[in-house]
Amino acid sequence: MTTTDPQTDTPTAPPRVPHLSVDERAARGRAARREVPRAGHSALVTGGRADPVEVLDEGSAARVAELVPIRYGRMLVSPFTFYRGAAAVMAHDLGPTPRAGLNVQLCGDAHLANFGGFASPERSFVFDLNDFDETLRGPFEWDVKRLAASFEVAGRDRDFTDIQRRTAVQTSVRAYREAMRSFASMRNLDVWYARLDLTQLVAELRANRDKRQAKLVERTAAKAQTKDSMRALDKLTTVVDGEPRIVSHPPLIVPISELADAEEAEALETTIRDLVRNYRHTLQRDRRQLLEAFHYVDLARKVVGVGSVGTRCWIMLLLGRDERDPLFLQIKEAGESVLEPLLGHSSFANHGQRIVEGQRLMQAASDIFLGWIRNTRTLEGGAPRDFYVRQLWDWKTSADLDSILPKGLELYAQACGWTLARAHARSGDRVAIATYLGKSDVFDCAVADFAASYADLNERDYEALSAAAKSGRIAVEEGL
Repeated sequence: MTTTDPQTDTPTAPPRVPHLSVDERAARGRAARREVPRAGHSALVTGGRADPVEVLDEGSAARVAELVPIRYGRMLVSPFTFYRGAAAVMAHDLGPTPRAGLNVQLCGDAHLANFGGFASPERSFVFDLNDFDETLRGPFEWDVKRLAASFEVAGRDRDFTDIQRRTAVQTSVRAYREAMRSFASMRNLDVWYARLDLTQLVAELRANRDKRQAKLVERTAAKAQTKDSMRALDKLTTVVDGEPRIVSHPPLIVPISELADAEEAEALETTIRDLVRNYRHTLQRDRRQLLEAFHYVDLARKVVGVGSVGTRCWIMLLLGRDERDPLFLQIKEAGESVLEPLLGHSSFANHGQRIVEGQRLMQAASDIFLGWIRNTRTLEGGAPRDFYVRQLWDWKTSADLDSILPKGLELYAQACGWTLARAHARSGDRVAIATYLGKSDVFDCAVADFAASYADLNERDYEALSAAAKSGRIAVEEGL
């Protein structure tokens, strides 16, 4: 396959892909270790850093103004919820830290709450990363450090002891290191097909004589399997003139009919229908045909997440053979990754495509309706906006971090570390990374030290945001 030079309109050959031997790849890892010692990853540079409140507020102008106070209200629930919403702050803090020069496709926001279970296209229950809004290619250490620090912050939120927190943090990093070393010895296709599903997870728990956790995982999965489009239909809609309509629950869910008058709503719906037609072309042909069997019914704006609050997110209801054959799609705004100011712009012109391509590369199994669009006419005025599309609910679940116990957090850390390594092994040089990490716990301990220091910094940043709210510098809406 050839590409075309945009200046001369002449065919050009695609760049050659280098194929190094295993020994050459291992040599890259050893060289990186000499250049950037593993113990150096404990470093956290705080001098001269930007005001965290300013960093957080930089993107507010591009968000829906009336929803920004909800974002801050959710972040101020605890230092842990602050951490969840402060990916941009941590990206700036990671910038000066050591880099081994071994790049992968980054999640960009790999904290523990962005892992969870969902349905694979084959309808098995898999555990994987599930948020890719900030995905970009970059240093593998950045994802590992964000994940590790999230266990430290979450452990503090649960009042776990220093030892309990340290155990969970180091478990996440050790699981990553050991999994990467395992993937380094595997064939390419075996790495690509590797996944952590419910059956495997329960079997491992029972093998470790942890029947209580095994039963908890089974109950969680069983509950998650009821969270699908049929559940969304029952929970999020009411019948109007014989057809389901999305219920209003402002400001968290607002039907399109309440966001505009009748004439504007009709114009918005026309725009949405055109967008969906364009979105179909980002799907595989068989999935496109499946989507075309559904027809549009209703649309609403929905508030989601913590850091995402204020970005434009829509839920769309479509129906198939009858009113009990629903499909709910989530259409979420895709802006610039928080990593781009530090690592350079994405190679994709559409940020929705950046997210989708990153997700497909990192996940073992992705939503069959995952695609992207660009709205050039805009729904609410202003510049053109990129969006990505996926199913709203498809057996999605995550760990109950409000009630998790130390042993449960440790087991969860092991699953997250393995999963992140698998995601990185698909896109980076797993042999070089594994060689760099080595057999000892030097890297584990260094990142655990970093995590403890960063949790301290996170608490100070949380207090800074709290002070900004009390002074009136930022507006906050609590309890939503």
